[in-house]
Amino acid sequence: MFKNKIFVLIVSILIAITLILTAAFVLWNFMEKNNKSTDPAVQAQESVANVKPTKAPSAETIKANTSIVKDVLTNLSGSQNFIKISFAFEMENAKAKAEFDSLMDSAVKGTIVQTLGDLTLDQIGGSKGSDNLVATLMNKLNKQLHEGKIKQIWITDKVLQ
Repeated sequence: MFKNKIFVLIVSILIAITLILTAAFVLWNFMEKNNKSTDPAVQAQESVANVKPTKAPSAETIKANTSIVKDVLTNLSGSQNFIKISFAFEMENAKAKAEFDSLMDSAVKGTIVQTLGDLTLDQIGGSKGSDNLVATLMNKLNKQLHEGKIKQIWITDKVLQ
């Protein structure tokens, strides 16, 4: 009878330890997932961090790997306001630029219009609004590219009405 009680006690302790370790493992994984930021600016920085640094490109190389999107005009969310905006997209290589240019009239402009349509005048205004727009566009457009990534996006013209 005494041996049976010791056996039950040992099994109970082992089960308790197993449950505690399982709970700790699940909690650890949950905390790791929560550490990943949903902020577009942080995601963009992480995306750019994955681009391998090389020797600083020359001005000619930058110009050759840059695509221009001029005068995108669309309404902003929830108001009668509109925006007219132009961008310069610097790609990491010539293959990425060629792929980006082939997607220009469909996926790229569509993504820009959709992103702008989700923003209000307050969200797009100022330098912080521009930074958030650039980060969001970089995240969305880099997902569509297979031959390379966008290194930098510049807003070259912006008119809010």
